[in-house]
Amino acid sequence: MSIYNLPLAGLEIGFATSLIVSLLLVLTTRWHGRYSLDATRGVQKFHITPTPRIGGAAIMTGLWLALGVLPPAQRDLLLPVLIASLPAFVFGLAEDLTRTVSVRTRLLATIGSGVVCWCLTGVSLQHTGLPLLDGMLAWLPFSVLFTAFAVGGVANAVNIIDGFNGLASGTVVIGLGTLGLIANGAGDIHLAQLCFVICAVTAGFFVVNFPLGKLFLGDGGAYLLGFLLAWLSVMLVYRNPSVSAWAPLLACAYPVFETVFTIMRRLWCRRHPGHPDSWHLHSLVKTAITARYLRMLPPPLRNAFVSPVSWGIALVPAVLAVNYAGEPEVLVQGALASFALYIGVYALVVLAWRARRRHAPIAMPVMAAPLAPKAGAAASKPLIPSSHGQGPTGGLVAARIANPSVNQPGSLSDHGHQQTVPVLARRRV
Repeated sequence: MSIYNLPLAGLEIGFATSLIVSLLLVLTTRWHGRYSLDATRGVQKFHITPTPRIGGAAIMTGLWLALGVLPPAQRDLLLPVLIASLPAFVFGLAEDLTRTVSVRTRLLATIGSGVVCWCLTGVSLQHTGLPLLDGMLAWLPFSVLFTAFAVGGVANAVNIIDGFNGLASGTVVIGLGTLGLIANGAGDIHLAQLCFVICAVTAGFFVVNFPLGKLFLGDGGAYLLGFLLAWLSVMLVYRNPSVSAWAPLLACAYPVFETVFTIMRRLWCRRHPGHPDSWHLHSLVKTAITARYLRMLPPPLRNAFVSPVSWGIALVPAVLAVNYAGEPEVLVQGALASFALYIGVYALVVLAWRARRRHAPIAMPVMAAPLAPKAGAAASKPLIPSSHGQGPTGGLVAARIANPSVNQPGSLSDHGHQQTVPVLARRRV
């Protein structure tokens, strides 16, 4: 058996199911929009049309239907992972629908999914290549808690980068593809095939999400994909001792780098690490580059062009992980070089942001006088455009969606939000 003997039924069923459910969620927005539409106002909001953010439901549906047609070896690997992922997915989906679930609660639910997955599979991290840490991992309770915490951290990192069309789902596909190639090189064909099946399911959603952004991944989808990426990384190291633990870390490198640098940046600015802001790398790429050089494109396409920059950063450590999966010394150097690449790109984007800010004209707000209604005419209710651009939603989401006028392109940010100076530019501006 080789990687070319992929379970085609699982690939086809998973991709088709995810694609069809994604399209149905877009077409039925008028029925669930009051709960599922993502508002356009917020410090990390760049879209200008309310869009459903429950794409994770399509991915979960595709995974369960693909499970039914997988060969027994892949089914035995995937079933306990899907069961264990339910707390992470359910709490994320609850946030998508209610906006009342805190980040801490979602993170604890994802860590709980990691503990449940250990209970079902007995898999946990046992070696990392760091002598002191490996000695502590020999104690099972510490190994289980460390594994669950690491899995929750990666899942939360994927949620952090979920800001533009195709960004999170494309990065996860790169990571899963990397894990699949490493597993195939180590002779673990069943795990390799499972990675590519999950890639196919994710691709079904990706078609609807990128480039036009008709459906968003949401917290449920981000935590689900992040959990799957993290747990398959743990399984890869557990099942293949010849594979260094640094290899799957490089497969997940971009979201991990983004999270680590974000925490460092916010602490340096004396802010809470969990306080949201619009100074992620992908946010700066949008405001400093695509909003400046791609102004002729519609807003959804401008948003979509942010993702390839991040994919390029994710591909560099992924290639290193595939080629040097069993050489920890090279992988450590590769991790440092990849992080330096991320910092370098971030610095260049900040310079571009500063240049645009320096030359941007000051836009004065213009207040338009309201038109007086005709005598005897009833006041009309505002209609909010639908997520697929084919008519109104009839006011179903008026209680949840803020005034879209504040999201019109501004002189600098291209989305009208009040922004502070990023940490790397603060001393010079």
